[in-house]
Amino acid sequence: MCDVVFYNAYKDGKIVGRIQGIIQRMANEKWGQKRVRFTRFDAINDAEVSDALFDAVVNWGKAKGMDELVGPLGYSDLEREGLLIEGFDQPQTFEEQYNYDYYATLIENRGFVKDVDWIEYKLYYPKVYNEKLKTVSNQLMEKFNLKMVRAKSVKEFIEVYAKPVFEMIEITYSKLYGTMPLTDEITDMLINDFKKIVRIKDIVQVLDKDGNVVAFALMFPSVSDAVRKSKGRITIPFFFRFIKAKKHPKVMDLGLIGVRPDYEAKGVAIAMISELIDYMKELKLDYLETNLMLEDNAQYFEAF
Repeated sequence: MCDVVFYNAYKDGKIVGRIQGIIQRMANEKWGQKRVRFTRFDAINDAEVSDALFDAVVNWGKAKGMDELVGPLGYSDLEREGLLIEGFDQPQTFEEQYNYDYYATLIENRGFVKDVDWIEYKLYYPKVYNEKLKTVSNQLMEKFNLKMVRAKSVKEFIEVYAKPVFEMIEITYSKLYGTMPLTDEITDMLINDFKKIVRIKDIVQVLDKDGNVVAFALMFPSVSDAVRKSKGRITIPFFFRFIKAKKHPKVMDLGLIGVRPDYEAKGVAIAMISELIDYMKELKLDYLETNLMLEDNAQYFEAF
């Protein structure tokens, strides 16, 4: 499925950088491209080091018949992706990328140009809540014979809803930048990763009259502060902070949200937003924070 390569850079006998190259063949076939993705790029602030790393991946890609290098991108769009270029004073979500501010200079000076922009939002509870939103939401759910459900346990979610939700991700995200077909292997891996941090009450599905998933929202308690305070190390104090953040979050990461295309025109996104607003109030959250969103893909959050 993929060809991969890994390089480390050394200077004066010390490791000073790293990079991984990926030829994601399913994505290239889907988009008609010959791209190499770079990921896991880290380096000291030294153009000689970063250029050597990129040159190594470029030469490897050319030998494989590729003609373009893009990144940071992982094996799929559900991994960390993109380069942070502003907002360095803000905590990132656990699922997304962080890097030093000089990375942009190193990469741009190597000749890279922007291919796409992602943005993140903090979503606050409305200062003035419009009750009409809830009324319209209820009317839509009744009109189209829909119901909003949460699984009773992680086991039930995995056995009943996990596969349909990931099929929905494939449907609703397939036209977005950098996406690739989700294989069973990738889906199983993501489900295994999600169940380590997700709480079952933070996953909501909208079902039609036949029990098919037509919309979903997947949220995570923010554990960024717990990770940051331990400097990324797994220590005993980290576990206490992690458990506290998971049980009593002040911030939730909005991991994934999607509405099946044939239900978008029916206004189901309004019902999803209404549910998120109610959930913020119920948990007394400071705010919800989105993960990366393409700059032209913000329609779900206009109601905020």
